[in-house]
This record gives sequence, structure tokens and C-alpha cells, in this order.
Amino acid sequence: MIRNVTEIKSLGINEENIIIDASMDKYTSFKAGGKAKALIIVEDKEQLKRLLKFVNEKKWEYILIGNGSNLLFSDEGYDGVVIKLGEGFKKIRISDNTITAGASCLLSQVSYFAMENGLTGFEFASGIPGTLGGGLFMNAGAYGGELKDVVITVNAISHDGKSEYVFSNDDMEFGYRDSMLQRNKMIVTSAVLKLTEGDKLQIKQNISELTEKRNSKQPVTYPSAGSTFKRPVGGYAAQLIDEAGLKGLTVGGAMVSPKHAGFIVNNGNATATDIIELIRLVQNYVYDNSGIMLEPEVRII
Repeated sequence: MIRNVTEIKSLGINEENIIIDASMDKYTSFKAGGKAKALIIVEDKEQLKRLLKFVNEKKWEYILIGNGSNLLFSDEGYDGVVIKLGEGFKKIRISDNTITAGASCLLSQVSYFAMENGLTGFEFASGIPGTLGGGLFMNAGAYGGELKDVVITVNAISHDGKSEYVFSNDDMEFGYRDSMLQRNKMIVTSAVLKLTEGDKLQIKQNISELTEKRNSKQPVTYPSAGSTFKRPVGGYAAQLIDEAGLKGLTVGGAMVSPKHAGFIVNNGNATATDIIELIRLVQNYVYDNSGIMLEPEVRII
């Protein structure tokens, strides 16, 4: 693994973008977790391709992260390289009723850009605390909308950095919190979204209403990874957790939110182990109470 930054700098990556023994609690919304051997920020596609080729040649384990809003790194840490897309992947532009946005654009940023340009159809994503790339990876959605509803094409680079691809909506194999990106290790660089013309004031009102709804029902003031569990067939995770009497249940600094049972939050200095143990407790209690085994939506690394 990396002993100094010279080899990485030779790929054209600035030294300030190479963080050795990176504390992943600083890069994830749970604000918990151990250290990665290195975190490297790439600023454009050429840097990304060179880095991917390099880590594959070295046979180093690696993972790509966006805003870290759906990830939890274990307290033991990650024996590999974390790759993060930088400012060069935050470009966003409009052409007629389509938006082309870089993978590290926040979904909220894309939503507000659409609003400012009088385009509707992306309001649902205004409160999702992730990036476009991460959202495409898991087909993020909220309030009846999902990314699959608006994606035209997705631009990606192969895991070895050798090839670039353009995928259609059908190619992406979108499903509930699922896409083919979870199976083929492609790395998204940008996407083209199809929206429709709308009234800017009405779009702004829609976003405001969704924001108010989210803030009133979700524990937005505590670190979390959003909804902790996937929606089970024929039911809702929050309802099952509530029916099992688990609101307020704690393990160390981790807690099932009293405000919304579908959220596990960091109630103050929680460790990743606290959170993982609480996830498993909730799964077991809900299974005993309902016969349904909840599946985590948060990715545990």
C-alpha cells in the first residue's frame, strides 16, 4: 500500500488531494467509522483513468464514494484506497429540456438548477443528501420519484480505467434502490436528464413543500445515512420498526430515531460498531415481531 505520495503525484494528482490514513468519519454523513489507507480526490476524467489503471496494476482494493451519505465504514477501517470525484465533476449545463450534470454534483444542486431554469421533474431529489453518481448507483428516490424516471444516458468509465461507455436508461437496469452499477463496477462521470418545462414559482413551491415535509418528519438535525432499511415487499420499514416498539432504542451513541423509526442516527459520538449492532438488533426484533427480515439500505464497508 502507499508508503509515500510520490507514486500518486506522478499520475498528475495534487499532493493536497492525497490523504493518507483518512478518517472516514469526516467523509460520511453518519460521522462515524475507521480510517482508510488512503483517500484520493481526482479532478477530471484523465486523472481518474490513470488512477484506476494504477490501482488495478498494484492490485489494491478500492472504492469510489460520493457524498458518503449512504455509507458506513467499519471501525476496523478500510484496507484500500477511497477514490472521490472532485470539483471537475461538478459541472452542470442545460440544453432545451435536458440537463447534463457531473457525477459529484449534489442531487439538491441539480434540483435547484432545474428550478432556476424552469424545469420540473426533479423536485423529488431536492432533499436527498447524496451526489448524482451515488444516486445513480442505487437509483435514489423520494416522494414518488426515482432517478430512473428522468435519466436519458449515463457516462461511465470501466473499473480498470481503460474504456469509456455511454449507457441508456434500459442499459442501467434500474430497480428499487438498484442499478447495474452495483454489479459491473463502472464509475459514473456524468449523466443526461430529461425534464419538462414548468412554472418556476410552482417548482419552487413544490420544493419548499417537500422540504417542509421532510424536516417535519425526519431527524435531519442528527447525523445519519437517511433511511437505514430498504422498503420490504408489501410494507414499510418504519412501520414495522415502530410496531416492534423500537423507537428510541439505543446502542452506545446510535439510536433508532424517536421522530422516524426508519432512521438510525448518531446521537452523539456513535462508533460504526454501535450503528452496526443497532442495525442487527432492529433486524432481529422486527423479524421476531413480524416474520420480515429488513435489508439495510446503507452500505457497510
